[in-house]
Amino acid sequence: MVEQFVGTWTLLSSENFDEYMKAIGVGFATRQMGNMAKPNLVISVDDAGMVSMKSETTFKTTEIKFKLNEEFDETTADGRKTNTLITCENGKLVQQQTWEDKTTTLEREIQDGKLRAKCVMDDVVAVRIYEKGA
Repeated sequence: MVEQFVGTWTLLSSENFDEYMKAIGVGFATRQMGNMAKPNLVISVDDAGMVSMKSETTFKTTEIKFKLNEEFDETTADGRKTNTLITCENGKLVQQQTWEDKTTTLEREIQDGKLRAKCVMDDVVAVRIYEKGA
């Protein structure tokens, strides 16, 4: 389940993220900030099974709260209003965002003790690697 993802994760590396942000329609100024930001990802779960995923940067902190397998409305860090569904498949946390006839998928999984986030929009793939903090 989600327990393996719980903790504070710091961004180590990011590949092709600018291309991904372009593919989902993020404007130039926001992409510049997105490329410079080194977010901490804080994931927690409460007793009722509500998952909190918080992204903290010096520019902005965003948080989503959700239950697995239940759709919810999300306003993303770049301002998109999406219909989002997060599921757990084969040990991966799979987040699917849909808006304006578009869909992007973010797959998070633990590999070698690191959190690997794969962001997919059409044929553009970005990979961001996070390391667990103390």
